[in-house]
Amino acid sequence: MATPRIAFVLGTRPEIIKLSPLVRACLEQAIPHVVVHTGQHYSESLDAVFFEQLELPTPTYDLGVGSDDHGEQTAAMIRGIESVLEAERPAHVVVQGDTNSALAGAIAASKREPSLAHVEAGLRSFDREMPEEINRVLVDHAADHCFAPTEESARLLAAEGIDGDRVRVTGNTIVDAVSQHRALATEKSDVLADYDLEPGAFYLLTAHRAENVDDPERFAGILEGVGAFATRTDREVVYPIHPRARETLAAFELSVPEPIRLVDPLDFLDFLTLEHHARLAITDSGGVQEEACILGTPCVTVRDSTERPETVDIGANRLVGTDPSAIVAGAEAMVDRPGTWSNPFGDGDAAVRILDALL
Repeated sequence: MATPRIAFVLGTRPEIIKLSPLVRACLEQAIPHVVVHTGQHYSESLDAVFFEQLELPTPTYDLGVGSDDHGEQTAAMIRGIESVLEAERPAHVVVQGDTNSALAGAIAASKREPSLAHVEAGLRSFDREMPEEINRVLVDHAADHCFAPTEESARLLAAEGIDGDRVRVTGNTIVDAVSQHRALATEKSDVLADYDLEPGAFYLLTAHRAENVDDPERFAGILEGVGAFATRTDREVVYPIHPRARETLAAFELSVPEPIRLVDPLDFLDFLTLEHHARLAITDSGGVQEEACILGTPCVTVRDSTERPETVDIGANRLVGTDPSAIVAGAEAMVDRPGTWSNPFGDGDAAVRILDALL
């Protein structure tokens, strides 16, 4: 195999999704590359199916780090990534987003010869209680190439003193990914039939962030507010619940309102189908805020801050926190909003722009 020009470092399913357009572009253009999976959120059954469903080759390296304390996990990733970089000697290391995998890739690359590229640079929630906020700031300041998804992200990087020569506005690769995967979802997903759902007749809920599901008051507030709104509007809520959130639900002895249907975690194609056909998305996920915006699905975000302010600015999303009455009010304001806003995240050619800038 030729010496790789690019090493992609990833460790979670959102990273796989958002880097998949870049990996596909490398395959199409015969650009030598390797994919390093840290194993941050690795599940052999889920991840194997994930790569297969998205029609991506399996990773070149699987570090198998798994879950651990932040320090132990990140240190193990750095050791593993450094070994790969020593063996492969790529010209560029590409990381995405704000995970511990992105931070570990950034530290490993910054200590060696490859240039470091950060995809989705410049996002800020201004909430330093979030580990992700610290990660994304550190990665941006270490990066040789900051690929900002929007002009606002580029402005925030400039405000932090990052040299404009290191910043390029490319759009967000999630637009590329949604465009590429919608066709696969149409072809492969039977989730609406499996759950007996009619398009536009249900709501979609995701709640997984530690600050929500590890806090009984906040978690209970989300369930109460969403349940009250669903009861008032006589619609069902589908909640694909992460095993960890299900565990905390039981540990806190929280009751789930009748309109909320708990289902097992879904693969990306099934989830994308639900996002597309839901009447409303209620979420604490940054990725869901973006995807719902791109798909034209109104969104309510049950957080106190967001690093995707563009979705709020254009009227695609409303930030409501976790107070039940605020959730009901926000959902009522958004549920009938037509998805006619302009997509602020680009035209679906972010991957091409990023590769052109690197190569």
